[in-house]
Amino acid sequence: MSIVKRFITESIKRTEIDEFLQKKLERAGYGGVNLSKTPLGTHVVIYAMRPGLVIGRGGETIKELASALEQNFKVGNPQISVSEIEVPEFNAHVVANRVASALERGVHFRRAGFWALNQVMEAGALGAEIVISGKLTTERARFEKFKAGHFPIVGEPALRAMKTAEAHVQLKPGIIGVRVKIMPPDAYFPDKVTIVEPASEEEKVVVPQAPAPVAPVKTEPVEEETAEAEPEPEVQAKEVVDEPKPESKPEETKE
Repeated sequence: MSIVKRFITESIKRTEIDEFLQKKLERAGYGGVNLSKTPLGTHVVIYAMRPGLVIGRGGETIKELASALEQNFKVGNPQISVSEIEVPEFNAHVVANRVASALERGVHFRRAGFWALNQVMEAGALGAEIVISGKLTTERARFEKFKAGHFPIVGEPALRAMKTAEAHVQLKPGIIGVRVKIMPPDAYFPDKVTIVEPASEEEKVVVPQAPAPVAPVKTEPVEEETAEAEPEPEVQAKEVVDEPKPESKPEETKE
């Protein structure tokens, strides 16, 4: 088998497994599946809103799923683990199934589309698009598109970050298809530019700079003086003799 045929057959198998689990786990709020091969077998991660219904009482449901995957789809040694969906509004499978179940209950397609779109955008998604196609009002098939927010249609962000899903519902006029595209808030855009406003003078914070390293100064040893210090000259004390004061003469009186 060539490498091209191998990729095609694996993609077909993944799609068939996805459709099988979607029908089997409709009540559990099925949100997608992830298959990855390991040395011990195939690791199957099932995303659902109610993991308890996927596991079943005593693990009966999950054992039935493992045997069905191994017999019907030739999945070698499937090891199934269930993960709960934290934000259902960001999961395209959950939103598509909600719209399909609303149409099946008899809700008008415009009301169902706007209701689902508002829920997704209120949850914080960057953009969403819901397309409902089929015999909506007349015998001629057409489609109605509900779109909000911004998201790229082509390119790497659209392939990596975009969440897409489809659901179908059987009504009296015929089959109605629901296609959902959601751009989650944590999507990365390589061309996104963020503008940082300069801080005002009051908000500027002076960051103290570390002092520059000072190179060590090499000090040379000082040679000690070997010469003896000369003795200081002795000061001879002189005797001070009190000199007699001159006698004051009496003042002559004028007659």
